[in-house]
Amino acid sequence: MTFSAGDLSSPLSKSSREALLNQVIVVTGADQGYGRVLGMALAHAGANVILVGKATETLASIASGIEQRGGRAIPLAADVSVPLDWISALERILDIYDSVDGVVHLADKRAHSSRFHELSETEWMDLFNTNVKSTVAITQVLRRLQPQAWLSVVGPHQDEVGLQVYPQRGAIRALVEHASQEGMRLNLLIPSRSSSGDDQLDQPLADVVLSLAAPGLGHLRGNVLSVPLQAPGQGAAGRG
Repeated sequence: MTFSAGDLSSPLSKSSREALLNQVIVVTGADQGYGRVLGMALAHAGANVILVGKATETLASIASGIEQRGGRAIPLAADVSVPLDWISALERILDIYDSVDGVVHLADKRAHSSRFHELSETEWMDLFNTNVKSTVAITQVLRRLQPQAWLSVVGPHQDEVGLQVYPQRGAIRALVEHASQEGMRLNLLIPSRSSSGDDQLDQPLADVVLSLAAPGLGHLRGNVLSVPLQAPGQGAAGRG
């Protein structure tokens, strides 16, 4: 089922810092794109956040910012497009917390829009591995090690162009829809654009992620959510 994130009735619309108190939530790809705003939002809602990515200095900086604001975050270097790396990362997290409540996976690495038709075979496969292979690996490992955990996937955004985006988005969508039929709590979020780097403009995506993490919405699974985001530079007139 596909619908707009605006149709999602959020129990967190008037949330406090205790909304996700003590949930253990992993954010993958946290060192780029939407990673920072999602990590900050989850920590603000009371979750213990594990920031997973390849850029250790960036992860440490985001974790430090969360801690300075009273949240709890741990940076963890791992390449989740490599299944053994993801397994190792998850086992390290379980050593600390015993269980994981949920994972937000950023499967939204994009090609440079002005030259997507010039991508080399290596670049094509890098995109596939980062977006699709990593999503499959994360789902499979969660099913085996933490079957009760939920997974929200942020997929290739709607403004991504090029033939490479269709099989990526289609494969992730099929995985989400069919995994839910096997009892897993998976949902796919498709933002209207890539991260702006402005937390205020990107906040609507964080709001949807927070809503899906809420225990009261555990029945929502197998959904594809379109998340409209204001374009940078629109100003107050574009906020409607």
